[in-house]
Amino acid sequence: MDRISALRNVEDALTAYESGECDLARTEERVLTVLRSYATDFDDAALASYRASGPGVDGVVVAAESESEARARVRAVTGTSEEFDVTEL
Repeated sequence: MDRISALRNVEDALTAYESGECDLARTEERVLTVLRSYATDFDDAALASYRASGPGVDGVVVAAESESEARARVRAVTGTSEEFDVTEL
């Protein structure tokens, strides 16, 4: 999924929410699905998605060129100084 498609899908989800066609839980589900699809379908082969696991970072997903860059991005996003694992998706 390219960036424009992802944005259109998020816009569709928000429009449905605003019009009362779906509730907040369904909107969150739709937006999360779009985000996950976008994150795992990068056109740029240099980037990969990494999921962090450990205290204070469980489930954080970042895009990075390497495992070490992924760790740095997770630290920047969460502010953690704890040890954690990252796994390429």
